[in-house]
Formats: sequence, C-alpha cells, structure tokens
Amino acid sequence: MITPAAIVAVASSAAAIILGLALILTVWRVVIGPTLPDRILALDMLTGIAIGLIAVIAVKTGFSLYIDIAISLGLVGFLATVAFARFVLSRGNIKSPTPPAKAGAKRRHAGGKKR
Repeated sequence: MITPAAIVAVASSAAAIILGLALILTVWRVVIGPTLPDRILALDMLTGIAIGLIAVIAVKTGFSLYIDIAISLGLVGFLATVAFARFVLSRGNIKSPTPPAKAGAKRRHAGGKKR
C-alpha cells in the first residue's frame, strides 16, 4: 500500500523536475528575448518559478523557514517588476532627435513625382 509520505515524496520530486525545466526555458527567454518587455516578463516568471522551487524544497525538507524566504522573494520580485515597467515607460517617452535633411537632397511628394 502506498503511504501519504511516499505520495508527497514522488509529487515533490516531479514538481522539482518540472520547475527545473521551466527555470531553464525561462532563463533561455531572458537571454534570447527579442524585446525588452519579453525579458522583463521572463524575469518576473523566473521569480515565480524560484518561489515554487523554494516551496518544493520546504516541503521536501520540512524546514518551514523556506516559506518565509519564498514570501520575501515574492515581495521583492513584485517590486522589481514594477520598477522595470516604470523604466520601460519612461524610456519610451524619450524622443530621439531626427537627423537633419541633407542640403542637396531633393524632396518628393507622396505621389513620387519630382518637383
């Protein structure tokens, strides 16, 4: 007969493996992410996965201090995400200077005809 402790052991091992795979894929998105918002979202996801891994370790070891660490990481991760979002918003408001037109360049109308 299967004991509840054996079920918890197997489930926590499976959860650790799945979260480890998710961690690797999320780190890949942080490194390769094509845009800055993709990287920010991946960092937020990385925080969530780390919280899950810490919770699984707390269940496996029975050491409840890990839960406090996971809660603290959740708070810090939320603040980091908000700070990154504000950074992206403030960065989007900066206008880049437009390059001056060349002195000898001819301008064209929308129809493409020369003046």
